[in-house]
Amino acid sequence: MTHGELSASALGLMLLLGAYHGLNPGMGWLFAVALGMQEQKSATLARSLVPIALGHALAVGAAVFAAVLLGVSLPLAVIRSIVAALLLGLGVFFLVKHWHPRWVRMQVGFGDLTLWSFLMATAHGAGLMVLPVLLGAGTAQADSSGGAASRAHAHMAAATSPLAGLFATAVHTAGYLVVTGLIAWIVYRKVGLAVLRKAWFNVDTLWAVALVGTGVITFLM
Repeated sequence: MTHGELSASALGLMLLLGAYHGLNPGMGWLFAVALGMQEQKSATLARSLVPIALGHALAVGAAVFAAVLLGVSLPLAVIRSIVAALLLGLGVFFLVKHWHPRWVRMQVGFGDLTLWSFLMATAHGAGLMVLPVLLGAGTAQADSSGGAASRAHAHMAAATSPLAGLFATAVHTAGYLVVTGLIAWIVYRKVGLAVLRKAWFNVDTLWAVALVGTGVITFLM
């Protein structure tokens, strides 16, 4: 599937998911603000967003690429079940543990930030949350190309074109970068980090509920 075969609604959902991921302090903007405040330079904050966005894109892209590879040999329904189970498992885990990995030092370079962002996005299931959109696109293509028999044996449409996955990842990352950059700037200039301790718990809980909800929706697709 080429990027032109991804519907406008699918691309819009990828963009909105990117924006939603950008809201989560655990996936970028909190660390960017902390680095900016540590050096008292807004330029440090701005520079940190580049590797943070790259790491996020790599995490999402890795999940999409894995789904593309699985889509070559596994039916769409099987992939959907795997993704839904992983989403539900992660969501329940975060509801119980409220756990997220932490970096051990604040003196970080480009590669450190990229790796940190990749690990955080992967641990939070960011890549998994975009897969139902592509799975839905695969379902729509199957519906239009052969009825029930085709749907029963449908494979993920993105499996025929990794470029579609790359394009979807780029759209998602654009939404993520805009929102996480905007929040980081507002917090750095107007709010500060001290008042965010309670908000962190609230966002973690919201994220866990979103993972569970996405998993349930994926099962019902």
